[in-house]
Amino acid sequence: MARTPMTRWQEAAPAPIVLLLGKEELLVSRANRRIRDILRMEDEGLEVHDIDAGSYDPGTLALQASPSLFMEPKLLRVSDLNSMTDAFLDDAMAMIDDPFDGATVVMHHSGATTRGKRLLDAVKGGKGIVVDCGELKYDSDKQAFARAEFVEAGREATPGAQNLLVKRFSDSIGSLAGAIAQLVADTTGQITEEVVEKYYEAHEHTTAFQVADAAVRGNAAQALVLLRQTLWSGAHPVPIVAAFAYRIRSLAKVSTGQRVRLAPKAIDEARSDLRRFDEAKLARAVRVVAETDLAVKGGERSPEYALERMIRILAA
Repeated sequence: MARTPMTRWQEAAPAPIVLLLGKEELLVSRANRRIRDILRMEDEGLEVHDIDAGSYDPGTLALQASPSLFMEPKLLRVSDLNSMTDAFLDDAMAMIDDPFDGATVVMHHSGATTRGKRLLDAVKGGKGIVVDCGELKYDSDKQAFARAEFVEAGREATPGAQNLLVKRFSDSIGSLAGAIAQLVADTTGQITEEVVEKYYEAHEHTTAFQVADAAVRGNAAQALVLLRQTLWSGAHPVPIVAAFAYRIRSLAKVSTGQRVRLAPKAIDEARSDLRRFDEAKLARAVRVVAETDLAVKGGERSPEYALERMIRILAA
């Protein structure tokens, strides 16, 4: 059986079965969005369903893909294939032999484990489309990514400015994309090395509470850029997590009507922020902050990665 050639994430397109392969979450998000947007352009009535393969119940794929009353097309986005249940593997293997009519199924596997190898091999062997969402490891790839981001935004940036941004944000494509978006929003004209340097000199006093505010309000890109600025200014990861802990504790207290020592304006803002948090999501936020606190105190090798992971979870 001929193997399916890998498709670049920029060229991801709808198909009955699509496998997003790789652990670069930003590229996974971009590929997912591109497929959704193409389908929605074809039919505004598109129904989107998110499925977690790690907590999958038998029959869920078929149930979500079943035709609706008005026969709207379906997009099923399946995450966490690394931890897929046996039930998901069985249903997915049956699905690739007999794809659902009127449905696009997009599955993500990071490739970090061999879980579901039988399914991955089947898709790679010609049963579906495989989209490369692997990490951009080389500076040349990151520079190409930066160039494409500026082109997409309709802005001109010199090679020196692009290289400087790649150097400063080399550890995270998400941070690089966020930095470019912030520069595009906050500056005018050609973006040069001097523009980049002056921009970050002017923002070097970003505080951990500004990072937490952006994350709690759902702005992951801004929070990641602010995090990088905070770290550049010399802040240690531990007090950054402490700011998040204070912010989440305040939300929890306001949500339960407890007395909290905040200015009236801050309480109103907390009530507004709570619109994004139901009880389960708030409980998860408390757990994530506690886990990150442990991570930055020696529990993990990369405190910066733990901080970025916390931001993405809280802002989701």
